Amino acid sequence: MENILVLGGTGNIGFPLVEYLDSKDNVQITVGVHNMAKGQFKFQQFDHVKVCHFDFLDSSTFEEAFDGVTKVFFVRPPQLANPKVDMLPFLKFAEKKQIKQTVFVSLFGVEKNPMTPHHKIEQMILDLNLPYTFIRPSFFMQNLNTTHQEDIQKNHDLFIPAGNSRTSFIDTRDIADVAGIALLDPKYLNQKLNITGPKALSYDEVAKIMSKILDTKITYSKPSLLKFRKTMLKRGLKKDYVNVMVMLYLITQLGNAKTVTNDAGKILGREPRNIQTYIQDYKDSFI
Repeated sequence: MENILVLGGTGNIGFPLVEYLDSKDNVQITVGVHNMAKGQFKFQQFDHVKVCHFDFLDSSTFEEAFDGVTKVFFVRPPQLANPKVDMLPFLKFAEKKQIKQTVFVSLFGVEKNPMTPHHKIEQMILDLNLPYTFIRPSFFMQNLNTTHQEDIQKNHDLFIPAGNSRTSFIDTRDIADVAGIALLDPKYLNQKLNITGPKALSYDEVAKIMSKILDTKITYSKPSLLKFRKTMLKRGLKKDYVNVMVMLYLITQLGNAKTVTNDAGKILGREPRNIQTYIQDYKDSFI
């Protein structure tokens, strides 16, 4: 039996991953959460889930989280932007525990972007010689109903500094399914999976699709990187987090987010979800 530690289990990748794994035989899931009350409430209906306290910045939480664990899945919390401080102790602990597989949600095109935290985390995993699977998705569709939700709800606007570039958005539910498959099928061990949605779209096109499905005019104001950064900082977001966002949207402006691969479809055995399905499913988040 596999005992899989899922970190970020209440998130938009972690939660559907837990749902996927819980539906399988001979799998025990340990979910590491920062807020125990929230975690215990969210996972009370699952049959094979144990919830424990976990904090990347508190090594005293590692031992219980790793108890009996054979494999680990994690996403970098966006507010943690210094991998050597934030992530290396956790990865060294995984090495000490001789974890059989570490599945990390990285970033599409990360091999060309050494300044990103994702690149540095991948390199640390390789340096420690941890058995790995790197899932490298394109931009999440769910960024629209999380990071950018406030502007859509209040201003009916995509306040996103992506210029005229195109992005091969992927649904986080598909990322979760890819992660689940990779955790249970040994052929994905030590693989780098570059996954995207089925089509590259401009934010103008996304705004038009949203307008039609939501029956509300959604605009794309196309702010500059500087204006976006100033606005996000004014809203109280942490500087390191905002700087990473600006870096990723600069990469997008340079045309590095438009590539479409068929890897997700091959792994899933079906077409990944398109933007129309995502917007329809999350309709209540935008209105």
